[in-house]
Amino acid sequence: MGTETNTKGTRSAGEEIRQGDMSASLKENMEYLNSQLGVGTSFDVVYRVIQVGGRDACMYFIDGFCKDEMMQKMLQYFIGLKPEDLPEDAHEMSKKNIPHVEVDLQSQWEKIIYFIMSGVFALFIDGYDTCLLIDSRTYPSRSVSEPEKDKALRGSKDGFVETIVFNTALIRRRIRSTDLRMEMLQAGESSKTDIVLCYMDSRVDHGFLDDIKQRIQNVKVDALTMNQESLAECLFKGKWFNPFPKFKFTERPDTAAAQVLEGDIVILVDNSPSAMVTPTSIFDIVEEADDYYFPPVTGTYLRLSRFLIAVLTYFVTPVFLLLMQNPQWIPEGFQFIAVKDVTNIPLLWQFLLLELAIDGLRLAAVNTPNMLSTPLSVMAALVLGEFSVNSGWFNSEVMLYMAFVAIASYTQQNYELSYAIKFMRIINLILTDIFGIYGFIGAVILLIAAMLSNRTISGRSYMYPLVPFDPKQLWKRLIRYRLPHSEKQ
Repeated sequence: MGTETNTKGTRSAGEEIRQGDMSASLKENMEYLNSQLGVGTSFDVVYRVIQVGGRDACMYFIDGFCKDEMMQKMLQYFIGLKPEDLPEDAHEMSKKNIPHVEVDLQSQWEKIIYFIMSGVFALFIDGYDTCLLIDSRTYPSRSVSEPEKDKALRGSKDGFVETIVFNTALIRRRIRSTDLRMEMLQAGESSKTDIVLCYMDSRVDHGFLDDIKQRIQNVKVDALTMNQESLAECLFKGKWFNPFPKFKFTERPDTAAAQVLEGDIVILVDNSPSAMVTPTSIFDIVEEADDYYFPPVTGTYLRLSRFLIAVLTYFVTPVFLLLMQNPQWIPEGFQFIAVKDVTNIPLLWQFLLLELAIDGLRLAAVNTPNMLSTPLSVMAALVLGEFSVNSGWFNSEVMLYMAFVAIASYTQQNYELSYAIKFMRIINLILTDIFGIYGFIGAVILLIAAMLSNRTISGRSYMYPLVPFDPKQLWKRLIRYRLPHSEKQ
């Protein structure tokens, strides 16, 4: 080991390590760090002892997280330092003698280990009681291509990826304002997952922002195994039985940037290619990017059509079942909707079986290799279409209405909302079959009660601006119009 040591402080190296701080002895630091990182067992934890300015030094990094070219240049530079070039103070070393932009100093072992496991290059020099952290990491990532689910006919074709730094850059690219804040937090005892809160400092509700920070800091879990879903369940623990979504999720940076500009908080979680938007309401969740990428008249039509189709997907099958129970209620001129064929299986069970079959097809489509998707789609269409009707399992009218429901459910970008409508529709079918018109009315009341009682994480009404009623805001939610150039957001 080198003969030059830093004598600053009165505690011994062993006392410093026990209290969570590194010492000035490189040997003791290496012994502690090797035991903590599992050096020799984990093949990707790499360390190398070198000479820096005549002193022994050691660098630690995770193989696969550091850029090879950058590491080679840094290694050549450190080995080339002469004793007279090496300052006595680590702070001065970081400011004047390291040719890299992102350099940090840290003396606490907990934080040093966290940064090393995150991919930061750590340099320990004998005589320094502070570690030099050089951020030259790079994460494996895919391209920022347009997401498969959250597509738009017009507008940008980029999307969030699993690397949180890339995601924040995509938002920064759209909001070049000093008012934009990107605040980093962590959650998870083992995972220590990075979480970023994106907001406009002058537009956000700071009381709600402080509440979100407090909730994230109080999350007591070992790891966010399912990324954003794990965080969402930790942030909002009540009323799990209510199927309506509490957050809006988007994989589009332009949508996230627009929500930030409106004063909302966008939560980004590392390893997750989507953003959580809060606070939100049912009107926020139904909105899509195409509403704004088209002229006001077209955007309004698309938005109202989506609302109407969502209502139809809930009512079409329960109303049909109710009318089949009471044929005398069918208006004149609509008698053709009545079931003419023999009904071998009760209509309720036909609807429930088809609801399950549609979900089975969705799951099969997700897990089917691309090369087999076309022949299997044809087979499924034949088996569940014409053959199922001819065999007597299903009536053609039931197949028609369920086909509409299956296709119409994809008009909603939000998976949680489409499944919430599906669950409430199934409840309506069961209650209508058992209690008739009273069951139908009760199911509708249950739907309204579920939406009214579904408080978001902010405590704001899920039905705002309908409940409480705000006509001006409701008009803005339903009608897409162009703002005057003089009006500021």
